[in-house]
Amino acid sequence: METVCKGKEWDVALVKEPDGTIAAAMPYLWGKRYGMHYLLQPQLTQYSGPWFRPGTDTSSTTRWLVDYFGRLRPLFFAQNFAPGTDTLMWTGYTTSDRITYRIEDISDPQQVFDGFDKQRRQRPIRRATKVLQPVDGLSPQTFARFHADYWTSRGQRDLLSQDFIIRVIETALGHGQGILLGLNDGDGKLHAARFVAYDDRCAYSLLSALNPTGHHNGASPLLFWHIIQRLSSRTRAFDFEGSMDPGIAFSYSLYGAKPITYSRVTRFRHPLVQKLLQKKI
Repeated sequence: METVCKGKEWDVALVKEPDGTIAAAMPYLWGKRYGMHYLLQPQLTQYSGPWFRPGTDTSSTTRWLVDYFGRLRPLFFAQNFAPGTDTLMWTGYTTSDRITYRIEDISDPQQVFDGFDKQRRQRPIRRATKVLQPVDGLSPQTFARFHADYWTSRGQRDLLSQDFIIRVIETALGHGQGILLGLNDGDGKLHAARFVAYDDRCAYSLLSALNPTGHHNGASPLLFWHIIQRLSSRTRAFDFEGSMDPGIAFSYSLYGAKPITYSRVTRFRHPLVQKLLQKKI
């Protein structure tokens, strides 16, 4: 949270047992927009929501959390709860389903590859393997510039600052919980690059970019394939991080990824606030 919320105010709600043991926790970003207090999802943080210690009575701890955020009285609240989180107890909040795409078990890379679409994933990967090689020494600074150039080439502004991207990647790499990988051709041209963060349960594809001056059409699937192979012994699942966009969703399904539902939990304390902000969060 300190990495993704630097310069902003954040906190964590803690539910403790009588002996001081933490039974549940829920971090949150707290700030202002248009003069109104809000509680939002930090950038590059796909899921937040509560964590419960195994064996905890989730009903009583959830009631405590709901009361806690009720006392804060933010004018709007918006959080993405991780897949599998029970939202039934969040009385007064609106829950909507969203979809991400995951490969639930990457422990056997060959089995994962066999699940790729033969024509639109396996064939481009085999072709790209002949001309592109993985680049391990890509610096966060180089990636941040590459990422910005990619969005500029599409006529859009990168919504993430280079300092933010560099800070997040350096933190993940420093903790041994990130992979930053690129693909070069024989002339040293960088065709594609991707940053993935992971823990022992799941990897999350957070940032990627393609060379705006041209790239091999198999660069993106080959990059996914290299990263999945490297992570197969470090984590269980691979999350493609979305998307609700039908085209992107179809693209991820070609890797054998399955749709996984997670919950968007929101609350607006005034109809005018909802009308103003519902398209912005």
